[in-house]
Amino acid sequence: MRWFNDPEVRQYLLMYGPMSRAKEEDWFETMQQRRDDFLFAIEAQIGADWVHVGNLGLHRIDWKNRSAVFGIVLGEKSHWNKGFGTKAARTILRFAFTELNLHRVELEVFAFNPRAQRCYEKAGFTREGTRREAIFRDGHYHDEHVMSILQEEYFAQEKARQPSESGTAKRRA
Repeated sequence: MRWFNDPEVRQYLLMYGPMSRAKEEDWFETMQQRRDDFLFAIEAQIGADWVHVGNLGLHRIDWKNRSAVFGIVLGEKSHWNKGFGTKAARTILRFAFTELNLHRVELEVFAFNPRAQRCYEKAGFTREGTRREAIFRDGHYHDEHVMSILQEEYFAQEKARQPSESGTAKRRA
């Protein structure tokens, strides 16, 4: 709840206004009933302890077309810009493409969030297009970008990230 009531965190999410405990509990109960969503926690090891720093998920899974929408929030701002988002995105993409056998994962990102755009690009997402002035925040309209990654692109990227036979690593950050 603390994360969603922080205006700096909330500005990048598709939610408006603060969240109450009752509203959060209702949302969680609703999500538990759905069968087209997978939700996960992002944890970071701090010394001997594991700390919950964010959440991510695959939403609106379309089993017929083998597609899903990716979403992530890193609520602990002290963990921003440390690679947690990219690592978490790569992990859930592995789950999406190897365990769920999805063909496509897409996302939407606000144009005023370049940090998230870089994270998604590092994870292998490609920008497909822009929804012009699709979001109204702070008295202005802003663009929203649509990005996606296909299963074959994910596997090609993972193959390129593996050490080559000569022992040198080919990495795409």
